[in-house]
Amino acid sequence: MTTTGTHSSISGHLRDLEDQSVYIMREAYKHFDNLCMLWSMGKDSTVLLWLARKAFLGHVPFPLVHIDTSYKMPEMIAYRDRFAKEWGLNLLIGQNKQALAEGMNHTLGRVTCCTALKTNALKGFLAENTFTGVIMGIRADEEGTRAKERYFSPRDKHGDWDFRDQPPELWDQFKTTFPPDTHIRIHPLLDWREIDIWEYIRHEDIPIIDLYFDRGDGTRYRSLGCGPCTLSMKSTAKTLDEIIEELCVSTVAERSGRAQDEGRGMEMLRKDGYM
Repeated sequence: MTTTGTHSSISGHLRDLEDQSVYIMREAYKHFDNLCMLWSMGKDSTVLLWLARKAFLGHVPFPLVHIDTSYKMPEMIAYRDRFAKEWGLNLLIGQNKQALAEGMNHTLGRVTCCTALKTNALKGFLAENTFTGVIMGIRADEEGTRAKERYFSPRDKHGDWDFRDQPPELWDQFKTTFPPDTHIRIHPLLDWREIDIWEYIRHEDIPIIDLYFDRGDGTRYRSLGCGPCTLSMKSTAKTLDEIIEELCVSTVAERSGRAQDEGRGMEMLRKDGYM
């Protein structure tokens, strides 16, 4: 796990992003019952968790949910368990045990596996626990279909998403009233960029998994997911400053190492209720 010293001041841009995200989370907590927040232990969802702790004065007033495919990298699980304990989180683990018992794995196809172990696991867990709203750490710049999202994004009661029919959010006017049986996804990081995430991690001294850094073999991970479906990238960046410098000149897509993003895989998954 790698951190760096806290910088003395925060840029106006980062402060605006932080204020907006905190406002979105407080609005969600005010208007929606039975909320939870997804935590994948990656950089984005960990920044989201950090912001939630700021928004509610160190206490997170809703459960943290990890959808466990059983194929996450061991470092991610160790990180999850450590900080769930240190930060006093109400951590809930969701898993599609039936699919795993029947042998579901990545060799059966990335979309098939992600549908069973992520999408269906999430939808089943939300239904079981009667969660009507989920706070998530997605960003519009991360992947094409995520750019079609809203801060407050309605789904049907099964979690299916019609990306062609989304409410307008103009001049920071957010729709928070929806018909009964609407499932809401809340996206406080929607306007953050990848470089904003890293600059905020540096400023706030947020502890993150060392898989994001070169550990001596000239490679690191830029995006974290299930071990069999996530590739590392060539990079010698060992510090936050070096990652940020690298991003300033990189032309490689952030999720280029994620198998489920190939073709229209992510669009199909997200339409059916994926993260």
